[in-house]
Amino acid sequence: MKIPQARWGGIAVLALAATSLAACGDDATSDADVSAVAAFYPLQFVTEQVGGDHVAVTNLTAAGAEPHDLELAPLQVAEITDADLVVYLPGFQPAVDQAVEQQAPDTGFDVTTATQLRESTDDHDHDDDGHDHDHGGLDPHVWLDPTKLADIATAVGDKLAELDPAHADDYAANARALGDRLDELDQTYQTGLAQCDSRDIVTSHAAFGYLADRYDLHEVAVAGLSPDATPTPEAFQQVTDYVTEHGVTTIFYETLVSPSVAETIAEETGAKTAVLDPIEGLAPDSDGDYFSVMETNLTTLVTALGCTT
Repeated sequence: MKIPQARWGGIAVLALAATSLAACGDDATSDADVSAVAAFYPLQFVTEQVGGDHVAVTNLTAAGAEPHDLELAPLQVAEITDADLVVYLPGFQPAVDQAVEQQAPDTGFDVTTATQLRESTDDHDHDDDGHDHDHGGLDPHVWLDPTKLADIATAVGDKLAELDPAHADDYAANARALGDRLDELDQTYQTGLAQCDSRDIVTSHAAFGYLADRYDLHEVAVAGLSPDATPTPEAFQQVTDYVTEHGVTTIFYETLVSPSVAETIAEETGAKTAVLDPIEGLAPDSDGDYFSVMETNLTTLVTALGCTT
C-alpha cells in the first residue's frame, strides 16, 4: 500500500525524533561494525549469514506478519534512515520502496541487481485444457531458487566489503560458504524431484514460479502474485477443473495466509491439502531457518507428487 506524501512528511519528522531513542535502545548492535536493515526474512537471513558477527541486522517485518502488507512505524523509518545498509527487493513492499527512496537513497541495496526477476504468467496453456491466464508482473519470490539466492549472497558480501573493507575477506568467505550450502540444497532438490508421477503444483497464489522453473514443475495458481487477492469465480472453476482432469492429489496453501481457497478446491475435487511455505517470513514460534523450511518443502513435494529416487 502506498503511503501518501503528506503522511510521509509527518513520519519523517517523527522519525527524526525517534532516531536518538533507536540509537540509545539498541545496545545489542553497538559492537557491530555495520548496521543493516532487511526488508523481510529471506533478506535478513542472507545478510546475517554473510555479515556474521560484523553486522547487526534488523528485520522490518515481524515474525508471523505477511510482508506484502507491511506499513512502517516511525521507529522503523528511523532505522532505515540510520542504517549503513538497507537490503530490499523493489516492488514487493511499496512502503519500504518509498522509505528507501526518500530516507536512504544512498544506502539502499536493491537485490534485483544481483539476479534477474522472472515474469509471472501462471499460465494454464496446456493443449488439452485450452486455458490461458496471465497474472502479469515481475515475480519477486526469487529466494525459492537456491542458485539465485546464492547470487544475492555474493552481491551482499560485495556490498558489505565496500562498507567495511577491514573485514572484506570475512564477508567473501561467508558468502562462499552460504553459496556452497545453497548449491548442496539445489542438488538435493534436483535429485528428489527428478522422477515424479506428477509435476503439477496447484497453489493458492503464484509464489512458486522460481521453484517450478528450476525443478521442471508446473505451477497452477488460483490467484496472482498477491496472497490477499480474491480469485475470480472463473479462475476458481478453471483450477478446479484442472485438478479433476489431471488427477492432482494435493492442493497447497501457505503458512501466513488463510487456507480457505485450497480447502474449498480440495473439498470439491477430493484432493488433500498440504502446506508449501514460500518463506516470506517465519512463524513467531518457529525455531527453523531458510534451509530447514526448504527441506520441509521438499519432503512435502516428494510425497504430494509421488517422487521416487
